[in-house]
Amino acid sequence: MKELIEYIAKSIVSTPEDVKVTEETDDKNVLVVKLEVAPDDKGRVIGRQGRVAEAMRTLLRVVATREGVRVRLEIV
Repeated sequence: MKELIEYIAKSIVSTPEDVKVTEETDDKNVLVVKLEVAPDDKGRVIGRQGRVAEAMRTLLRVVATREGVRVRLEIV
């Protein structure tokens, strides 16, 4: 899942070397995927009215459902 978000983010931003994706599990056994990008690229990743971020969350949810886990995407 980490690779999917990293690939999508690097395709969108203007400085792909600043993209950093980490995975951790919270106390409710939910996989938290944190996406960090350069401050100038944050708007590109979120998109107008959050459409790009919502699309990434939807794709992540599909992959998580196949693997039988719960997942949450945080854009930092």
